[in-house]
Amino acid sequence: MPEIDKLYWIDTHCHLDFDVFATDRAAVIARALAQNVRRQITISTRISHYAQLQALAEAWPSVFFTVGTHPCNAHEEAEQAVNIEQLLALSRHPKLVGFGEAGLDYHYSRETEAAQKRSLSLHIAAARQTQLPLIIHSRDADEDMVEILRGESAKGRFPFILHCFSSGKKLAQTGLELGGYISFSGIVTFKNADIVREAAAATPKNRLLLETDAPYLAPVPYRGQSNEPAFVVKTAEFLAEFLNMEKSALAQQTTENAYAIFKKMQPA
Repeated sequence: MPEIDKLYWIDTHCHLDFDVFATDRAAVIARALAQNVRRQITISTRISHYAQLQALAEAWPSVFFTVGTHPCNAHEEAEQAVNIEQLLALSRHPKLVGFGEAGLDYHYSRETEAAQKRSLSLHIAAARQTQLPLIIHSRDADEDMVEILRGESAKGRFPFILHCFSSGKKLAQTGLELGGYISFSGIVTFKNADIVREAAAATPKNRLLLETDAPYLAPVPYRGQSNEPAFVVKTAEFLAEFLNMEKSALAQQTTENAYAIFKKMQPA
């Protein structure tokens, strides 16, 4: 475990490859570093975008990346015959630190449910074989996700993160019981997000992570603006007060947690 100073933050989930950052990506990363957000993990939503994610990680020392297919894209990438061998081969890059985000999203429609489940199973298999963490997206799919996590864990444990948590108590408890981590975004600062704050309060301190999900879900006081990794500090300040922790203690704990789950990530 690297030696960590008192205000050292890691944004464990952002999307620096998105077009919204195309014109000022360097400035966004510079602002993050200025706020002592020393690591930014840019998360894949399409395996077909691997080359762009790799280029970002190779261009900036603070940036690491994942490979995977967002559930809303699973039906499209399934047609490209994505397979376990491809995921395993791509995961060998030294700055690739995990798989996903993969999972289930029934918010708008369940028409692609079968493709989402097939894709999730593939990503779980890759995480189990490599012991690199799987970043899990779950939206309006708690019961199915609980069933899948229990069934897949019975086949062999795999590291995972319930990212941008906004689900119910049962999914949080199941994830923690199975050894997972829970990551909190700017949603935790929103006025009506009591269920998210309850989950944060119930999460053991050594399983708690911070993220932005940038460019989405900017925390108060930036809500409504484009989010960016520097803003993870505002989420952290809110959580520290809510959890009755010193900000420095939360910084150290969440950074230690990030290195514990993202074992390939090189220390700052």
